[in-house]
Amino acid sequence: MKKMLPWLATSLLAITLIVVVVMVFMQGPNGNKIDTHTAAAAEKKMTADEIVAVSSELGEIKTNLADIDHVVVVSFSFKLSDKKAKEDFEKIKEITVKPIIIQTFADTKSDELATAKGRIQFNKKLTELINEALPEGKLASTSFSAFVMAPM
Repeated sequence: MKKMLPWLATSLLAITLIVVVVMVFMQGPNGNKIDTHTAAAAEKKMTADEIVAVSSELGEIKTNLADIDHVVVVSFSFKLSDKKAKEDFEKIKEITVKPIIIQTFADTKSDELATAKGRIQFNKKLTELINEALPEGKLASTSFSAFVMAPM
């Protein structure tokens, strides 16, 4: 029994230390526990009018994909950070944003857009590229409002 006592004490100390470390990492910067549901609820819900005030649509775009035997017909909706960003976006969407979208499709294969996960990744990539082109403000999200992909 005397030989097991140090091992038992060491094991309890190690378990306690692991629990303390986990608890520290589970807390946010202000000391509150991080919870994905709480974080989502804490984010301000926008009203329909507020969403419309910062959203923009880009109508039908027809273009080929990287594998030239497929074509897409798409429409996009964009959510911007604020009204000023939307105003700037509206001014450049036909002359700057549309070419970015067409070039991005030219580098994308049909199998990359065949799944929802692939389309989400495409939209994230598109959001990053468009944000680089925006003079002010930020594009918060990009999503397909219509999507048709067909072989030629």
